[in-house]
Amino acid sequence: MSFYKSASEIASKYISKRVLFKYGFNYSPMYRRTTAKIIELTEDLMYVKIKLPISYKNRNYANTIFGGSMFSAVDPISMVQLVNILDNEYIVWDKSAQIQFKRPGREDLYAEFTFSTEEVEDIKARVAAEGEIEIPKEILLTTKNKDEVIARVRKVIYIADKAYFKEKSKKRREKKEASK
Repeated sequence: MSFYKSASEIASKYISKRVLFKYGFNYSPMYRRTTAKIIELTEDLMYVKIKLPISYKNRNYANTIFGGSMFSAVDPISMVQLVNILDNEYIVWDKSAQIQFKRPGREDLYAEFTFSTEEVEDIKARVAAEGEIEIPKEILLTTKNKDEVIARVRKVIYIADKAYFKEKSKKRREKKEASK
């Protein structure tokens, strides 16, 4: 179990998931390096908003926000958000991600991450029927008033029933051992 997961499980006994999610990200060394901050989120974590301010820490050679900072700022949110929305009977992993830069980031950028109740119920139903699924998510990095899209991130998130995943992993290990 990772340090972050262990710390989260202990802290969740005393702190709400919302507060833990926000401050866990905002004070985590790995996320602080992106220079982004979570600025808004709902109690149920179905909505999260981040701000990526332009600063000397993330400016590139062209004096705009470094693309790696843009990608890093949005990369972990959807997966960790979904881990916290679903219960412990699910495995959630980022499967792939792609970023498309539309314009240079010359000002503070914002991104919103949402899951609807219907989307979560569909995920649970599909996983119950199929054992494992992949879902696409798209995140837009925009200017404050959402009038300009600066970058589009397309992610694929893998979700599996924990028991199904363990059995699949066991079979994969057995097959690997048999081939030696």
